[in-house]
Amino acid sequence: QVRLVESGGGSVQAGGSLRLSCAASTSTYCMGWFRQAPGKEREGVATITSYGSPSYAQSVKGRFTISRDNAKSTLYLQMDSLKPEDTAMYYCAAALISCQNDEFKYWGQGTQVTVSS
Repeated sequence: QVRLVESGGGSVQAGGSLRLSCAASTSTYCMGWFRQAPGKEREGVATITSYGSPSYAQSVKGRFTISRDNAKSTLYLQMDSLKPEDTAMYYCAAALISCQNDEFKYWGQGTQVTVSS
């Protein structure tokens, strides 16, 4: 069992920045951030392997940066140039084997990000 606790969400104006953190009970091969806006399906934002190889959704490339500290079992998401369409509940997730979406079995409770125009 992997426990995940997110923090760092909040409200910010468009163009601003936020940094999300996710404290994990243990590091896993792949960790990632997902988000879900009201009335929309959950979507992947970014993932990163234990070797530090990142992958981003096209909508956040160049604006968001995912990173992890394996020694601290902590995942981060630096979000810059935020847009109102980034407003969503953001979830941290962990996968043991690969970064494919259906491999993410462990989820945090989520942290809200609200971007106003």
